[in-house]
Amino acid sequence: MRFSSVAVLFSLTAAVLAAPIERSTCSDAAAASSSSAVAASSTTTASVSKAASGVLTEKTYNEFSVSGGVAGNALAEVNAEFPIDLNNLADVAASDLAIIVKAAQVSEDAETETGGFNDAIDAAGGTKTTAGEALQNGKIKNKVLKLQTDILRLQIEQAQGKSGLDSQIASQQTKLDSNVSLDKAAAGEASTAIDFAGSD
Repeated sequence: MRFSSVAVLFSLTAAVLAAPIERSTCSDAAAASSSSAVAASSTTTASVSKAASGVLTEKTYNEFSVSGGVAGNALAEVNAEFPIDLNNLADVAASDLAIIVKAAQVSEDAETETGGFNDAIDAAGGTKTTAGEALQNGKIKNKVLKLQTDILRLQIEQAQGKSGLDSQIASQQTKLDSNVSLDKAAAGEASTAIDFAGSD
């Protein structure tokens, strides 16, 4: 009888040791936790990348110039070349701001520096000639490009914390409005671009 009790006890112990441990719940929880962590990490990385990425691509002046074609729609053409979200200037990428700053400067150079619009108009015999008039229209469109990109630059800097820019923005906006009016007044007329070295 004693032997039988020992045998039964031994059998029960062996059965318990042989039974599989219920690990699926723990394993599933760990796997879910790991997946969540990976997903969260991926989301964070994506968010950082999105915030840091820009929408503009560096181009040469000849590539982003709007002076060719016809007069009348310069501002819309500039905005198409520099599609910045005007409702979210505070989040404009540093790379985009750098491109805009360079574009404004190169556009200024294309007007006044050697080989620019002023030289081209003089070489064409002035604004009274057909060629000179078309170049003058191109120069006005270039002014719209220069002023709009400079205003964008100032507005972005202001939105990102720089103060004391209100008067500069107002001054440039007045000049822009004047040149947009001149461009619209010449709507449909030929407008000639120049071949000018430089990049944004």
